[in-house]
Amino acid sequence: MKILGRILLSSAILAGSFSAIPLHRAEAAAGKVSIMLDGYPLSFPVQPTVMKGTTMVPFRAISEALGITVLWNQKEQKITATKATGGETKQVVLTIGGKNALVDGQSVPLANAPQTIQNSTMIPLSFFSQQFGADVSWDQSTQTVSITSPQKDMYTMGFYALSSFDERAYIPSFSSIAFGWSRIDANGQFTVEGKEYKWPQAAGEITPESIIQDAAQQGTSPYLMVYSVDSNLELTKNLADASLQENTVTQIVETASSKGFKGIALDLEGLGLTGDKNKVKSDYNAFIKNLSGKAHQAGLKLTVILHPLNSSYFGYDYKTLSSLADNLVIMAYAFEQEKGPEPLNKVDEAIRLALKETNKDKLILGISLGSENAATVSSKIGLAKRYDLKGVAFWRLGLVGNPAWAQINQSIKMK
Repeated sequence: MKILGRILLSSAILAGSFSAIPLHRAEAAAGKVSIMLDGYPLSFPVQPTVMKGTTMVPFRAISEALGITVLWNQKEQKITATKATGGETKQVVLTIGGKNALVDGQSVPLANAPQTIQNSTMIPLSFFSQQFGADVSWDQSTQTVSITSPQKDMYTMGFYALSSFDERAYIPSFSSIAFGWSRIDANGQFTVEGKEYKWPQAAGEITPESIIQDAAQQGTSPYLMVYSVDSNLELTKNLADASLQENTVTQIVETASSKGFKGIALDLEGLGLTGDKNKVKSDYNAFIKNLSGKAHQAGLKLTVILHPLNSSYFGYDYKTLSSLADNLVIMAYAFEQEKGPEPLNKVDEAIRLALKETNKDKLILGISLGSENAATVSSKIGLAKRYDLKGVAFWRLGLVGNPAWAQINQSIKMK
C-alpha cells in the first residue's frame, strides 16, 4: 500500500501519588488535568478535576473511549458499566454519592464517591479504568494522567509486497494478507508483470501459489492487491475507456479467482488532485460498482484502499464506496512524506471525517510502518480502538521489525 509523495499502577499507588499534592495545589489543578489515552488527548464535556487526591472524570467520555457500554438509571442514580472480553463480561456498578462500587457483584471501596458536576456524572478515573484492564500513570510535573488501553481483538490486514519475504512468518497472525503482485500499468492495462508490483518468482520450493495456499490453510484470508497511481494518467485513461475498464475488471476477478485468492484489495491512488473532481468520483464509483458486482458473484470480498479525506486527493466518495465494498482502508499517513511518525491530530481528523461518511464497522485504519516505529505504533492503533473501528492495516511486511511487532501484539490480540 504505497502512497504518493508517503501505550499499571494500582489504585492505591495512583491515589497515593495524587494524595501527595497539597490541598491548595489540588484545588489549583482543578480543570487543568490532562488525560492522554494511548498518547493522544481525550476530550471531555466537563474538565477532569482532582478532588481529595483523586482524579475525577466524566464517566461517559472515558467509557466510550475504552469501548465500555454504560447504562444510567436515573431513578436509582446508578451507573452500570459492562464490557465483554475474551468470552467473559466484566460489570461495574457505581451509585452517585456511594463510597463503594460493585465489581462483578463484589463490594469494592472507592477513594471518592461518584458525583454530578455541571450535569455530568464524575467518577474516579484510576478505579474505573483499571477495572477494565487499562494501565494508568500520573505525571506530577505536567498534571497529566496517561492511560494505556487494554489489548483488543481487532481485524488485522497485512500487506505483503516489495521486500516482504523475510517477514512471511508473520502472515498467520493476520486476519488477512494482501499480496501486492499486480497493478494497472502506464497504459491503463491490468498486469502481473513489471518492475515492482508483479507476480514474484519462486524462491526454491516456496512459490507464490504455495504462500497463498498456506495463508488460507492457516486461516488468513489471502487478497490480491491491485496497485496503481495516476502519475501517468493511467487511471484516468482506464476510467474514461469503458471497454478497457471492463477488460480490467474481468482480468482482476479472473486472476484473483484462478490463483486461489479470497478477496481483492484495490489500491488505486492519486485521483482527484486535478481536473473535475465530481466526474472523477462518479467514474471511480462506476468502476467500483462494476468490480464489486463481479467480485461478489465470484465469491470474492472487496476491500478498497483510499486516501484520507484530509489529503489533497478528492476523487474518492467514501459514502458510495462503502456501500459497494466490504471494507475501506484509510491510508492515514504520508501527511509529511513519511519522514517521521504521522501527526496524531491528522490521523484523528482522517478517522472523524471518514466516520461522517460511513459506518465504523467497515473502516480499517491504515498504518505505515515506513513512518511509525515501536514507540509510536501503539498510539495509531489506539485511535482505531478509541473509535471502535473494524481494524487496522499495516503497510507492510518487511518494514515491521521485532520491536514494533512486539508493540503491535501488546495492543492487539492477533489471530
